[in-house]
Amino acid sequence: MVSSTDRRPVVVGVDPDPAKRMALAWAADEAARRRVPLRLVHAEGTPTRGYRKREVRPSWEEWNQALHAAGEHVLQEAATFGENRQPQVEVSGLLAEGDPVWVLREQSRDAAVVVVGSQHLSRVEEVFGTASVALPLMAHASCPVVVVPEPEHSPRQPPYFVVGVDGSAHSAVALDFAFEEAALHGAALRAVYAWWPGRFEVQDEEAARQECERLLSETVAGRTAAHPGVELRQELLVGHPVEALTKASAQALGLVVGTRGHGGFTGMLLGSVSQGVLHHARCPVIAVPHPHPPAAQ
Repeated sequence: MVSSTDRRPVVVGVDPDPAKRMALAWAADEAARRRVPLRLVHAEGTPTRGYRKREVRPSWEEWNQALHAAGEHVLQEAATFGENRQPQVEVSGLLAEGDPVWVLREQSRDAAVVVVGSQHLSRVEEVFGTASVALPLMAHASCPVVVVPEPEHSPRQPPYFVVGVDGSAHSAVALDFAFEEAALHGAALRAVYAWWPGRFEVQDEEAARQECERLLSETVAGRTAAHPGVELRQELLVGHPVEALTKASAQALGLVVGTRGHGGFTGMLLGSVSQGVLHHARCPVIAVPHPHPPAAQ
């Protein structure tokens, strides 16, 4: 349950293209559901991009002034969109200089969630290109990261979320967040354990299946009491975790996964799974980090 005293904002990275508003719409709606402020963030780049060798490059002062003016315009348009969509939400803007990943990572320190858009880039573009911030942000953010695809995704009714469970502490944290999101949306929750028997040789397949079911039940146990209004369905699916979770969430409101988790018979890092589903899923993907213990004094 979201505490009424928790005023951490929903932070959204604003795309300069006014036609791409799915992430902003998701963030505004989430801020309204949580009754928290919405913080719009636009990160400026560096002056070396966008100029051809034969073009006369403007002075630093002229370039900087033009960049700030363009950034302010982007934020103003985004603020108008957010205010029109959710008039009751307090909206603020931050124009920052620097790499978008670094800027949003810093913003994640005091945010409820950070929301960014995705255009389903190719695998090479996602991993090596400068156009995507989702993967590196997911790896280093201090709060859950929501990656909202373009174009718009049409969820099935009645609505539901899917959460990947693998028996690890990381997936348990993801499960807690998934319950919270389902409660906020008035949606059901499907807790999915993806069993991949082809990953390792298993002599007793039935025993292995029962162990997977046990891990799923133990991870879910005790969490329904905190969210009695959320209808829970536990599912053991056979197949590669990325394929199983992608298929299960095809018409979901969102797919929730933990990062850097592992366990069970999948033999997979759930962090690797989170990268895979980001590439393949058509619904919003929510990557939930495991909180790091405080450093020893």
